[in-house]
Amino acid sequence: MTTGVTRSGKVPGRPLSFGTELRRQLGRRRTFWAGVVLLGLPLVLVAAFALGRPTGPPATAATRLSDLATAGGANFALFALSAAADFLLVVVAALLAGDPVPSEASWSTLRYLLAAPVPRGRLLRSTLAVALASLGVAVAAYLGWSILVGGVAYGWAPFTNPAGGVLGWGELAPRLACAAAYLFVSLWQVAALAFLLGVRTDAPLAAVGAAVLVAIVSAILGQVESLGELRNGLPLHYQRAWVDLLSPQVDWTAMRHGVLWSIAYTLLFLGLAHRVFARRDVLS
Repeated sequence: MTTGVTRSGKVPGRPLSFGTELRRQLGRRRTFWAGVVLLGLPLVLVAAFALGRPTGPPATAATRLSDLATAGGANFALFALSAAADFLLVVVAALLAGDPVPSEASWSTLRYLLAAPVPRGRLLRSTLAVALASLGVAVAAYLGWSILVGGVAYGWAPFTNPAGGVLGWGELAPRLACAAAYLFVSLWQVAALAFLLGVRTDAPLAAVGAAVLVAIVSAILGQVESLGELRNGLPLHYQRAWVDLLSPQVDWTAMRHGVLWSIAYTLLFLGLAHRVFARRDVLS
């Protein structure tokens, strides 16, 4: 009879703990290259500004973040965040959450994990916790790295708002933290959708690609004005609501709606994922 105690008298650790799954996540090649691309984008933007010629309006007439991206580290960081938020961070969220489970299935190791024994619920919780933690680190690291790259390249001037006004670092820093936190929460719905698709397939790229495709289609439908208020319920409709943090007086209405919709979609997709995986015949 198995007692669960090793010959040395120690009780073995819980299989597939957070630390174990974290090491597995970090060891995946896709995770490595996602990090390289994410941290490489600010450097690419600096190179693009250095090689390109100014074609926008003068600073006094600038109306977009891109027009003032080289005015200082603060402006550059916010432009870099804006450039990555709509697509690159969506891909990263889908990759981190949608890749692990189907990857195990495609490697024919998923059934052995479940026979370890690892309860299905614990496997999903551990995988999801690591995916969301990795996503949070990715968003924070990207923003911090963009600030550093922008500061070194263009100096540490305060943020100059294209709409008018200046925000010093003391006032801007907490707003940057809020912007990163809001983006993190808004990306939960993408991660949850990719996670749901991942437990239904053995093809990692199918899960990741389908989640990104849904985000793209949602963005396209969001431009159809004839849908009226129905667009407010589309996934990622409030993705850019963090821009309201740049105004002298912050309007939190859109961000509150964005957080609530993201939580609702996240709970729906995760509930479906657990239901599907609990009934799935794992043969690979």
